[in-house]
Amino acid sequence: MLENLDYSCLLKANSYYGRNYSLSSITLFKIMVYAFSQGIYSSRNIEKACRRDINFKWLLKGEPVPDHNTIWRFIKQRLVPNIENLFGQFVLKLHEIGQVPFENLFVDGTKIEADANRYTFVWRKATEKNEEKLSGKIIRLVERL
Repeated sequence: MLENLDYSCLLKANSYYGRNYSLSSITLFKIMVYAFSQGIYSSRNIEKACRRDINFKWLLKGEPVPDHNTIWRFIKQRLVPNIENLFGQFVLKLHEIGQVPFENLFVDGTKIEADANRYTFVWRKATEKNEEKLSGKIIRLVERL
């Protein structure tokens, strides 16, 4: 699924003058997606998985194993600014093959009261404002379909 995404936003960040990563940004993105899907979020644990796990080695396809600093820099400098675009494309691809039907929308509105919190309630205006922002994002996502 990840082969068919448009990585132009991720590749724009490559520098012809500065220092680039020892492996491609696309490979690093694939490693991040797989690591996150396996519940691995620490850059050190991702590095360890790349050294030990056959699935990560398959994703690397002979490229060198990234160290934890490379993984951390990739996440902060390239993945965070482009995550919404790339994961949005990924969800749309899953929708095209029928894996995500977009039939239901689930919003977690859980409110947990804390003893240390001065304010144990949420202002109505704040929730309405957040609801408007969320509905705007949903409309933009559906318009892409």
